[in-house]
Amino acid sequence: MNRHKLTLIIIVLLSVGAGIFSYQPLWQKISGFRPWSLGLDLEGGSYLIYDVDTKNIRAEETDSVLNGLRDVIERRVNLFGVSEPRVFVQKGGGVSRLVVELAGVRNISEAIKQIGETPLLDFREVRISPDPKQSEGEDEKFSIPTEEGSQPLSEATNEPQFIPTDLTGRYVKSAQVVFGGGSAGGNLGPAVALEFDKEGAKIFAEITAKNIGRPLAVFLDNELITMPTVQTKIEGGKAEITGNFTVEEAKKLVGRFNAGALPAPITLVNQETVSPELGQGSLMKAMRAGAIGTLLVILFIILYYRSYGVFASLALLMYIALTLAMFKIIPITLTLSGIAGLVLSVGMAVDANILIFERMKEELKRGLSKTDAIEEGFARAWSSIRDSNITTILTSLILYYMTSSFVRGFALALLVGVIMSMFSAITITRTLLRVFVSNPKLEIIPPQRDPARGGEN
Repeated sequence: MNRHKLTLIIIVLLSVGAGIFSYQPLWQKISGFRPWSLGLDLEGGSYLIYDVDTKNIRAEETDSVLNGLRDVIERRVNLFGVSEPRVFVQKGGGVSRLVVELAGVRNISEAIKQIGETPLLDFREVRISPDPKQSEGEDEKFSIPTEEGSQPLSEATNEPQFIPTDLTGRYVKSAQVVFGGGSAGGNLGPAVALEFDKEGAKIFAEITAKNIGRPLAVFLDNELITMPTVQTKIEGGKAEITGNFTVEEAKKLVGRFNAGALPAPITLVNQETVSPELGQGSLMKAMRAGAIGTLLVILFIILYYRSYGVFASLALLMYIALTLAMFKIIPITLTLSGIAGLVLSVGMAVDANILIFERMKEELKRGLSKTDAIEEGFARAWSSIRDSNITTILTSLILYYMTSSFVRGFALALLVGVIMSMFSAITITRTLLRVFVSNPKLEIIPPQRDPARGGEN
């Protein structure tokens, strides 16, 4: 068995497996791994838009506050058991908004109530009940700060008690990421710098004076976000939280501080509900349209390119199965716009095959054998396929990062589809032709007529 046949066998097995994995009614009988994630327009649910009041926030802190609010709302939504909620920031025309998509949720009155509350940030003292195994008078022990500046209680066997204090987010002026802070003990990594207002600085100094050597817990919406150890009494209203942060972890923590610290109330301005029946109807129509379009493309390419059109059609079916499987593995939430992007990429996959076949036709006219014509046709068509697909990939990336909502879904589906179509044209179709090219009955193209002669060329 040569390597081309082995490659084809692997591709066929992968395609069959991808088809089973993508066809949910069959796959769910085998495993519950990675069910399809359907968007709001296909599964039904609710679509909420919140205005964010940023007039009391400094311009340079707006993005941090919005990201922090998004993180908090996403965690709140997760408490309702929503499958694949989407929460994202939308900015334009001087207005900042948070968009919440709750697929599969029908009655969301309580969710709306809790989502709309401004996040609450507060600081709490930590106390541990004495361990009966410890000798009398033995001090409690704490480990060194770990990731995200947290302070686990290494020697205590009892649950810590969190005692509320008067220090809340309303006293925090700002939070930001800094590097190589003085209190980091020479650590050049990222740290989180906090600044309190005048009243908050006094409260913070009193709390730190009482808790030297102890952790001080910080809660956002009653969820512990960090628990650093107090090293000394901190006066002046400025402090740093250090630890084994990555830059992303530090930014996330800063966003949470700013979300609960700065006054950024959110107001529900729009709510839409999509019924599950309407979503299912849209899904069936989209699938029907995609299937009809694919069959028409297959019919055309077989009629025009004959036996080689059959190979292109088989490659197209393998491409669809592999692409759908990739959508589930990533996973990509499937929406109507995403299906549109997928259908468009199917057309581009066929376009690549047409470019290859036309190049092969030219090579056959030059007198090359079928084997040589295939290799030369792929080699000469590659530059056109590469350039057109890279252009589409760049456009998809721009659409994804510069837009929002359904346009991003279209861009992401198109991006994945185009990348897979390049694999399909260059690998699958090429392998099929290499394996079966020795068959003398295959015709590469239909007879071409020369208009000037009125006959076949």
